[in-house]
Amino acid sequence: MSSSLIPPHGGYREPKSFQHAQLVYDATVKFCDRCIDRRSRTRDQMVQAARSGRQNIAEGSQASGTSKKFELKLVGVARASLEELLLDFEDFLRQRGLRLWDKNHPTAIVVRSLAYEKNKSFLTYSPYIESASAEVAANTIICLIHQTNYLLDQQLRQLEQAFLKDGGFTERLYKTRTAARGKQ
Repeated sequence: MSSSLIPPHGGYREPKSFQHAQLVYDATVKFCDRCIDRRSRTRDQMVQAARSGRQNIAEGSQASGTSKKFELKLVGVARASLEELLLDFEDFLRQRGLRLWDKNHPTAIVVRSLAYEKNKSFLTYSPYIESASAEVAANTIICLIHQTNYLLDQQLRQLEQAFLKDGGFTERLYKTRTAARGKQ
């Protein structure tokens, strides 16, 4: 069997939000290596927030088969971590007197359009992060965070609706047990 046919991470399929969070994490690590002092607590916090966003999406996806409630909680933690990271990038720009792009900034439009590229990876965004100015790199990552947060907001809404409609594994198990006891 070809290894390309085996799904990553033990058989579950990664949500699109995870793929974007992976880009945010990789971009944040590269950005911090270039632009933030290695001894800075802010650097550690930024990398940890990016990592937390990615890891909590992955853990939530793995937990989805047994606990929708836990999945919902972990995806919410991922969203909060990325919101924290977003503020760190905005602080970086503000504290250095650099411009925060609005959504109509010409480069922001180009960066946002990269999300539609087939087989996008960190290399897709690399010119805007590794070889660009700190202002361009920070704003590029801010665009990526906004896109990831949009996907997470959609994912959270879907999870909430599914949980309200069907409950989680524990709730379904309880209903089944209650029904079985009622038949006795």
